[in-house]
Amino acid sequence: MGGSTRTAVVTGASSGIGRATAVALANAGYHVTLGARREDRLREVATETGGRAVYLAAVDPKSIAAFAAACPSTIDILVNSAGGALGLDSVETGSDDDWIRMWETNVLGVARLTRALLPALRRSGALRWAHIVMLGSTAGFETYPGGGGYSSSKHALRAVTRTLRLELLGEPIRLTEIAPGLVETEFSIHRFAGDKNRADSVYRGLTPLVAEDIAQCVLFAVSRPAHVNIDEIVVRPVDQATSTAVHRREG
Repeated sequence: MGGSTRTAVVTGASSGIGRATAVALANAGYHVTLGARREDRLREVATETGGRAVYLAAVDPKSIAAFAAACPSTIDILVNSAGGALGLDSVETGSDDDWIRMWETNVLGVARLTRALLPALRRSGALRWAHIVMLGSTAGFETYPGGGGYSSSKHALRAVTRTLRLELLGEPIRLTEIAPGLVETEFSIHRFAGDKNRADSVYRGLTPLVAEDIAQCVLFAVSRPAHVNIDEIVVRPVDQATSTAVHRREG
């Protein structure tokens, strides 16, 4: 790749896929800047990776601006991992507050942060190349009952990603969307407001993916030769065919 220290910025880095991705990139030689709201857990990841922890509230434009100002002046890799789902209500009974929160986190927050960091990514691209990785979901191209708010936000993120790829054409900035299916992290616990039994039922009777599986997908995409762009990776457990077609074993 050339140049000096390689740098990566990972959001949502205090747990789950973000944390696993930060560890994988650090082990691959990147200096990582980590963003998330839970500062105590974020500092643990910073200690583990030798990176830097910076508070980030993905729904707050002022927090995003402060985070961007604290990032390195050149960024090789941006991994937009912050996001989440709230509830499993129908469109008819869904909460406006939940929908707004998901759209602010999964779409507007990603767009704002990417916009703020594009100058640093361009400076890295001028030296070698840069790479933006969007953590989407299979919900970005499927729908399922109760998933209207989350699925619509991930469809929107997919549209933003595809649009940005067109707008960056001709620049040395690669863009990858990674769309996981069922990954057992804290995702479902947050979705169901801390109801662990309900969260566990999502994965009961099957073997889901784990955060490290997705981190390896990120590492694969960003480690390709400079002329190669992995547009998207769709990854599911063997026990899942679609958002609703899942094989569960008895007992």
